[in-house]
Amino acid sequence: MKPVAFRFKASITLLTILLNGCSSDYEWGWHVLSPQTETGRINLGFLMDGFLFTLGISLMAFVLAMLVGLLIALPGLSTLKGLRLINRFYVETLRSIPVLVMILWIYYGLPIVTGIELPAFAAAVVALALCESAFHAEIFRGGIQAVNPGQFEAADSLGLSYVRKMQLIVLPQAIRNMLPPLANQFVYMLKMSSLASVIGVQELTRRANELQVSEYRAMEIYSFLVLEYLLLVLLFSFLARKLERRMQKSS
Repeated sequence: MKPVAFRFKASITLLTILLNGCSSDYEWGWHVLSPQTETGRINLGFLMDGFLFTLGISLMAFVLAMLVGLLIALPGLSTLKGLRLINRFYVETLRSIPVLVMILWIYYGLPIVTGIELPAFAAAVVALALCESAFHAEIFRGGIQAVNPGQFEAADSLGLSYVRKMQLIVLPQAIRNMLPPLANQFVYMLKMSSLASVIGVQELTRRANELQVSEYRAMEIYSFLVLEYLLLVLLFSFLARKLERRMQKSS
């Protein structure tokens, strides 16, 4: 059985068990999310706006994390011990900080230390990107090191600069090794983006919390939230595996 299909069936089974485990006299109120009622349509639109916020935070943080991760990975490939120490210090430090703590520090602590006050959305993006960049740096370093050393020698023999060597020869080959772990990290970031709700970012989880307070239908709203995250993660997992297979065929 394919991993995505197995994950989907396992998640649906678990959700079914949870729902069936509710008290038999529980009166379901799915009308709060039904497209057939005016209230349901309003609530669904409210949650969909949060869905777009979640996607936006994840994509922006992922791109920023890739850029920072690549810059941090390159010193780790150097023959100079000082540069390698900088790489290890950054990676070990950022990997040790919980994402929630980083979000809170960027939003509340950064203005005190530097005087720079970021909006909640920007603070969440920066915090997620910093934490993820440490993992991306290791993925880039491992992917580049997996390239055949002969490719580096061939690039040197052509007289290519370091930047051109990376751009034209090394990174196009390394990306095949990096794609699976990068895809996994993006899925992880999608889930971690829910932590942005603690500083008021109107992403999916925050909107679900606010809707639950106004509608008093926690079971229905949070079950729907589970399904939204499930479908989002499965979609990107499927796309990542499809892209990976296409790249393997082209190679």
